[in-house]
Formats: sequence, structure tokens, C-alpha cells
Amino acid sequence: MNSFCFGLTQDPRKQKAIFGVFLMFYLATLLGNFLIVVTIKRSRTLGSPMYFFLFYLSFADACFSTTTAPRLIVDALSQQKTISYNECMTQVFAVHFFGCMEIFVLILMAFDRYVAICKPLRYTTIMNRHVCSVLVILGWVGSCIHSSAQIVLALRLPFCGPNVIDHYFCDLQPLLKLACMDTYVINLLVVSNSGAICTVSFTILLISYVIILYSLRNHSAEGRRKALSTCTSHFIVVVLFFGPCIFIYTRPATTFPVDKVVAVFYTIGTPLLNPLIYTLRNTEVKIAMKKLWCSKV
Repeated sequence: MNSFCFGLTQDPRKQKAIFGVFLMFYLATLLGNFLIVVTIKRSRTLGSPMYFFLFYLSFADACFSTTTAPRLIVDALSQQKTISYNECMTQVFAVHFFGCMEIFVLILMAFDRYVAICKPLRYTTIMNRHVCSVLVILGWVGSCIHSSAQIVLALRLPFCGPNVIDHYFCDLQPLLKLACMDTYVINLLVVSNSGAICTVSFTILLISYVIILYSLRNHSAEGRRKALSTCTSHFIVVVLFFGPCIFIYTRPATTFPVDKVVAVFYTIGTPLLNPLIYTLRNTEVKIAMKKLWCSKV
């Protein structure tokens, strides 16, 4: 079964603009996250747990963007925007796998900041390299379980045609509209899976930031400034990622024209902004990058 994807727009002039803009966005995303991954891997000064998790966040960002952006860019200039059944199911799995991994890594980064600020004397004991590695492995396993559940739901959908996906990538919501069956139960499962993960994770992160901000009252002015700078960066990323996700995955099986624009924020926008937020607002990363890349040049 082949499906036809509408993409972001059917206007030929807008499609050319989409090709140019999103090609630049995607290349900038790959470059920014590649610089962070290589810098953390090669730098001796970025060995703390925060940068260990940032390494995996940048890796997940690059992969997450790659699951949707290339298809969007190619389809912007293609007359036949078709995608095979196997490619569609693979995209569903990949989008949810790397998206869920990003969620778990953001939670781990918030937990790291909580321990560093609220339990500074026990930080090195709690957040040792072995514990961090185990937490990341659990994140990969959890992401695999989540995306496997999504793909099982997608494979149960019967399609009778016409198979026209009103989106720029395959996901459960647009696929539910094409299914020739009652999708009420499956939609409830999607909301209880993806929607619950987004909402619960966002709530956990907000609570952690409230606790962190409350505990900062006992720190020095310099300590508060540094901690607030780091937490502000994390909070910006969280809002940009979870806001659109909650809007998409926590409602009944209805689609709106704005859905595609909202999806751009978390599939393409957040992976692009993460490297900017974590480098421009982080002095240690900027110094490490200058030392590593200026010496290479």
C-alpha cells in the first residue's frame, strides 16, 4: 500500500520556500548537534553528568529531526509525494522512539540539576558514571517499549483508501483518519500512551524546577545566578518541546489545520534550538568548543 502525503502545503510557490528554509534548518540542526556531540566526546573539561546527558540529548535531536525533515524537504520539490506502507510504519516507530528518548533525557537532566543544587555534598556519589549510564540505558529501553506500543496500534489499522495523509510525516493521528474502522478505542490508547507520557513528564519537570527554585533561596547570589542560568535553558527547551506535544497527543481523534504547523515546533524547531540554547547560554561549552575547534583549524 502506497500513501500520498500532502506535506505542509500544496502551493507550488510556498513549496519552493519550504524547501529552502527547511533545508537550512535541517543542515543547521545537524551541524549544531554534531558540534555538541563531538565537543563533549573530545573535551576533557565537559565530563560532568550534565554534559553526559547533553551528549545523548544532541544525538537524539539529530536523529529525531532526521526522521521527518529529509522527507519534508524532498517532498517540497516532488510531484509524487508517495510513501510506502513499510516506510510509513518505520517513520512512526522512529519518530516516537527518538522523541520519547528526548523526553527521558530531559527528565534525567532535570534530575541531575536537582541533585546538584539540592544535595551538593552527595552529588558525586549519587550521579556517578555508572548510575548515569544505567539511567540512559533505561531511557533507551523505555523509548523502545513506547514506540513498539505505537507501532502495534498502527499495524492494527485497516486501510481501504483513498490513502491521503494530510500531514508531512506518518503519525498515529493522521493515520487514524484513514482507517476504515471505529478508532475510538485506539485513540484512547494513543492518548493514554503518548499523551500520558507528555503530560506526566511535563508535570514532573515543572515540579522539579519548583523544588530547585525553592532550594536556591539558601544559596549565594553567584550560586543562584549560575543555577538559574542553567535551569532557564532547560525550562525553555521543555516548554518548546512539551507544549506542542501535549496539544497534539492529549485530545480526541480530531485534526486541525494548525496541527502541521504545531508539529514543526517539536519535530524540527526544538532539535534546531537545543544546540543554540545549550551553547549560547553555557560558558563552559563555548570555551570547550573554542579550544577544540580553533586548535583544529
